[in-house]
Amino acid sequence: MTWADRISPAVRAIPPSGIRRFFDIAAEMEDVISLGVGEPDFVTPWHIRESCIHGLNLGYTSYTSNAGLLELREEIVRTIQRDCDGLTYNPRNEVLVTVGVSEALDLAMRTVLTPGDEVLIPEPCYVSYQACTILAGGVPVPVVTTMENNFRVTVQQLEEKLTNRTKVLLLGYPNNPTGAIMPRQELLAIAEFAKRHDLIVISDEIYSSLTYEGTHTCFASLPDIKDRTILMNGFSKSFAMTGWRIGYALGNPDFIAAMTKIHQFTMLCAPITAQLAALEALQSGGSSVQKMVAEYNTRRRLMLKGLREMGLTCFEPQGAFYIFPSIKETGLTSLQFAEELLKAEKVALVPGDAFGASGEGFVRCSYASSLPKLSEALERINRFLKTGLPRLKK
Repeated sequence: MTWADRISPAVRAIPPSGIRRFFDIAAEMEDVISLGVGEPDFVTPWHIRESCIHGLNLGYTSYTSNAGLLELREEIVRTIQRDCDGLTYNPRNEVLVTVGVSEALDLAMRTVLTPGDEVLIPEPCYVSYQACTILAGGVPVPVVTTMENNFRVTVQQLEEKLTNRTKVLLLGYPNNPTGAIMPRQELLAIAEFAKRHDLIVISDEIYSSLTYEGTHTCFASLPDIKDRTILMNGFSKSFAMTGWRIGYALGNPDFIAAMTKIHQFTMLCAPITAQLAALEALQSGGSSVQKMVAEYNTRRRLMLKGLREMGLTCFEPQGAFYIFPSIKETGLTSLQFAEELLKAEKVALVPGDAFGASGEGFVRCSYASSLPKLSEALERINRFLKTGLPRLKK
């Protein structure tokens, strides 16, 4: 028996992140334009960074409450109430500050799942959804969405995947990797489905502020759904705070108490400096978010126009900062396309199948890069399609 054989079967069964694989390759190459990792190219606004520096100068370097600074939790509640149709939470027992939304997802899964419980996951989806389900002992059940239906999941699709083991519905809208959003009316139908079958809903709304077409509807704000919903959000995307690792979860007191119990034995608390920065972001960062969203929207239109003009079929993303063009016409798999493009033109994309089997035939491009870089990337992709691809097929 080798040391590898002694590693947990659940861990061994999970493949490494397809996103990070291409990021790591690109990091070792010169002159690469990376459209791979979903990270804003903006620096965290200065007033947010300054609040952290000020806190350090005052000596704020201690632990906080396991649940996070009460002042921050109160501000989170005020923000949710303002942005989510008056939705209210008790900051003392219905809010948990986490080390990014990734930790919130892990905590939620470990809190509600027992071995064999099934989780309905609309796909394509963020790479952590299936992995966190498996690590918590659950069984991920992909529910395939399609470009023809704007990558939106329907009640009929969910009903078809339902079994007596189904316990959780995991939603991620605006969607990574497709940029799809869910209209309120369609979410209302899904809420009725969840109530009808007594499901717990985990709603990852990290991209809620990055919505360009229509408006974002907070799932927990729908009628009679709040208590069965664990709402997750954070600061990485909207405030360009990826490295700060700060997020939060909201839910009924039973869910949050159980999540906090795991959190206190693993993370203990989110870093106080990041919490101070998050507080400043919520209190004074609104204008910065608006400016970044406007810039993302400009980049979104550039990418959509450029990819379509070179002949790629492309769904128009309505949220987040990703675009998910089909490369089926090229005859290459998603992995082959990404690898050959990287070798030939030094543009890093993520193969669509990194987001589930239904992502095969697509690639994900992040437009969280500057306009000059995006324009250059489009030129390189177009050149690959016109010259590199034909040579490859000879």
